[in-house]
Amino acid sequence: MDIARFSIDKPVNVWLMVVILLLGGILAMSKIGRLEDPAFTIKQVKVYTAYPGAGAEKVEREVTERLEIAIQQMPQLKKVSSVSSPGLSEVTVEVKSTYDSKVLPQIWDELRKRIRDTASSLPTGTQDPIVYDDFGDVYGLYYALSAPDFDTRELREFARIIRRDLLTTEGVAKVDVTGVQKEQIVAYIDPYQLAGLGISFPDLASLFQDNLRPFNGGRVKVDEKNVRIIVERAPDKLEEISNLSVVIPGTNRSLRVADIATLKLEPADIQSVLVRYNGEEALTLSVSALEDVNIVDVGAKVNAKVDELLKQLPVGITLTPIYDQASVVDESVDGFINNLVMSVAVVTLTLCLFMGWRSGVVVGTVLLVTVLGTILIMWLMGIQLQRISLGAMVIAMGMLVDNAIVVAEGMMLRMATGTTAKSAASFIVKRTQWPLLGATIIGIAAFSGIGLSNDATGEFLYSLFAVVLVSLLISWVLAVTLVPVLGAYFYRKGMSSGGDEKPSTMLTYFKGALVKALKFRWVTIAALVVITVVAYGSFGMVKQGFFPPSNAPLFFVHYWGPQDRDIRATEVIAKQAEKRILEMENVTAVTTFVGQGADRFTLTYAPKSANENYAFFMVRAETLDSIPSIQKALSDKLTDLDFDASFYMERMQFGPGSGAKLEARFSGPDTEVLREIAEQAKRLFAEDEQIIDVRHNWREKGFAINTQYDNYNAGIAGVSHSDFSQTVQYASSGVQLGTFQDGDYAYSIMAKMGKAEDTELQSIRESQVWSSQQRQYVPFTQVSKGLDLVTEEMRIHRRNRLRTITVEGEPGPNETAAKAFERIRLVVESIELPPGYHLEWGGEFESSRDAQKALGAGLPAGFLVMFIISVLLFGRARQPLIIWLVVPMAVVGVVSGLLATGMPFGFMSLLGFLSLFGMLIKNAIVLIEEIDLQIEEGLAIRKAIVEATLSRVRPVALAAVTTILGMAPLLFDPFFADMAVTIMGGLSFATVLTLIAVPVLYSLLFKVSYRKQ
Repeated sequence: MDIARFSIDKPVNVWLMVVILLLGGILAMSKIGRLEDPAFTIKQVKVYTAYPGAGAEKVEREVTERLEIAIQQMPQLKKVSSVSSPGLSEVTVEVKSTYDSKVLPQIWDELRKRIRDTASSLPTGTQDPIVYDDFGDVYGLYYALSAPDFDTRELREFARIIRRDLLTTEGVAKVDVTGVQKEQIVAYIDPYQLAGLGISFPDLASLFQDNLRPFNGGRVKVDEKNVRIIVERAPDKLEEISNLSVVIPGTNRSLRVADIATLKLEPADIQSVLVRYNGEEALTLSVSALEDVNIVDVGAKVNAKVDELLKQLPVGITLTPIYDQASVVDESVDGFINNLVMSVAVVTLTLCLFMGWRSGVVVGTVLLVTVLGTILIMWLMGIQLQRISLGAMVIAMGMLVDNAIVVAEGMMLRMATGTTAKSAASFIVKRTQWPLLGATIIGIAAFSGIGLSNDATGEFLYSLFAVVLVSLLISWVLAVTLVPVLGAYFYRKGMSSGGDEKPSTMLTYFKGALVKALKFRWVTIAALVVITVVAYGSFGMVKQGFFPPSNAPLFFVHYWGPQDRDIRATEVIAKQAEKRILEMENVTAVTTFVGQGADRFTLTYAPKSANENYAFFMVRAETLDSIPSIQKALSDKLTDLDFDASFYMERMQFGPGSGAKLEARFSGPDTEVLREIAEQAKRLFAEDEQIIDVRHNWREKGFAINTQYDNYNAGIAGVSHSDFSQTVQYASSGVQLGTFQDGDYAYSIMAKMGKAEDTELQSIRESQVWSSQQRQYVPFTQVSKGLDLVTEEMRIHRRNRLRTITVEGEPGPNETAAKAFERIRLVVESIELPPGYHLEWGGEFESSRDAQKALGAGLPAGFLVMFIISVLLFGRARQPLIIWLVVPMAVVGVVSGLLATGMPFGFMSLLGFLSLFGMLIKNAIVLIEEIDLQIEEGLAIRKAIVEATLSRVRPVALAAVTTILGMAPLLFDPFFADMAVTIMGGLSFATVLTLIAVPVLYSLLFKVSYRKQ
């Protein structure tokens, strides 16, 4: 079919397509979802199982091990890891990357079934396992609620009101509140009075249970009406509990609770998490949006609702954004759109400058329609505007004009010789449509590795492949349909290309250089081989990386105290550290979390689990550039706060999070041996002197007091384990007797010693233990062998059911993780490991390796497509051989560009390198096809090589220049900078390869000599 002639004869069809793409694109711009980063699925869940009273090793042996056995039978499982700590088992389940988000709920249901089946075999005293499958939820709108003039209860009530109203906002999926201070009702009881009266803890627990639940008073019929009878409760919770009566055993007398206990409402001793914002007590409200919504619109509605609520609430309440993804996205997308507009303008102006204003308008129009058409298809495909998809459009910018330039250039030159528009368009489209289509598919196939990658990185970058695929296909369709129509309007018969008909000076010089290269082709090839080998040899000098730091002006400070540190002591250190951070110049805000990390406010942040010895500081700097100096100053300021602890800093990252940059994992059966190996590795890390923040994830052992329950004497006295445990709790942290529900909040009712001894240990020794069988109290010393101080493991990590200790570190401020890893790897691997123990590397090395492995799995198919198309296009062997001989030489420009700019070769650079192959092959195909066509038309092969190359100079050079200039805005984006340098540097040299190496290799393989005149 003569596509060009049909398009010119029936332009209405073409204009209809253009109108649909233009108007659809404009509509899609207002409707398409906007995100900061592309959504990727966190394919993990956590299973929490409480086993109160058990040590870490007992939890590991009796709970964690059994759950892991059940979980490991799942065919979907990729990895199971766990942390066993005193009283708690935390198992993390990760499924294979091949499962997408649609099937995950079914997999989690299967997991729940296996957990339920296993729960019945868990030891007595184990609580039901909780499967937490919201682990990957992202709360992109993250606020700090503070009210310095109000108490804890009022702050909690304000949070409840705000949460309730925010949940009604359109587009909001969830609202979570973190940092609510737990309160409890404490009954301080004199132990001697309690023992004298013979009242036991079970008696008190039964009293509260029988009196504090809701009561049904029945109903009566009054004048044909059903009237409910209410059993009224006291309006004051403390008064109600105080007036409850307990009967003294063995008598007919009763006492009020107030007669034997002093009741107080006070904060719980141990809070699960404490939150502070800029030095004030605070709560956080985390808002997540529904899927497939525009986060910018949701953010605007949420902020409007917040402003409305604050007007209704008392003065003195502030709700400050900690992280506002809506504004970040709005700013980011606007910035990218500006880059896109700038790229379109630069490309169009470049074309006008080198091809004349008519060709500039023709190709620029095609580019504009392609971009808007791509946005329309993205909207229909459910691909949002985010960092990757918008970056992909800028990356594709130069490639989008390639097809249009070839057709427009050919049509213009044909018409300049007097050919009609219809004939010129028909000739050039027929001549180039299939080579251009093949070259376009090859350009797409170059990105197919990321499209076929099935890991988290591939999912994160999938829109890059999808956008390139859509945009390049649209560009080809418009090149063979719209360009002929526009060319018929703008070009005139006999019209020159807008410049002197004589060859330009530059073209004359190029022709001379080309002829010399052909004449001395062995010298040319030798030179190309030498610089290619040198480039590959110099690749080791290029910095290696994975994903760069984020451009958000945020960084994190992690504090780890000794593993047995109480959260109240951690809070004291956290307040001091917070004060010092706020005193730093260029720090605008600090959000402090004591006891656990922040909620997942962005996909790339992985929150830390609960730990009393852990504090997390989220620091906002005034500018991105000020972060390194702040971090350097803080490293000195914070260290002396706690010499037994460690502070380390972390930058926000682009891409899937990977924890510490350097990780050496040692696995084996014995905890002591693992600790010895880890200490050796820590020492080697520290001796490196450039690696910083060295630690391991088991931390220190903790202290425990063994109360040594005496089974024999306790049996004689009729004291059960439960009786003994309750007494120990009563004399130390308090024993829970019940709960009191007040609205949506439940208060624990705790019994504590009213008259404690000098120390808690003394209180335990002097306490009286209730004998449930004899219904009397016996001295603690009668049923205990004494108190014994022991050490115990506090956190036992396992990976795929093997005990695993991980030594972690961070590269120095002026080096990449890859460089540090290369230096430390052989040193650590020199550690002699006992039989049954092995080393595995994690961190950025593992993440990068897995991402490249997943990418590599898709590459063979992509390269096979590229090879097959190159063979099918020519139907011969020598032409494809020329192309594939040239491809490896592209590394010269890549290495030169990265070394010149100091940019690392990261994962995005790798993608740029692969896309460069597609661009190079595409240009080479068009040139070789032109040589073959000129030979077929009767031109001597010797002359055809030169003339075809000269005819392709402008299209190839313009395609390169437009791509390079279109990439320029990305140089200022941290995420795409190294990729932009890779493509810009590589394409600059690839252009030389196309215009010099391809003709030289063609003459060599076809045995065409230029030495004879």
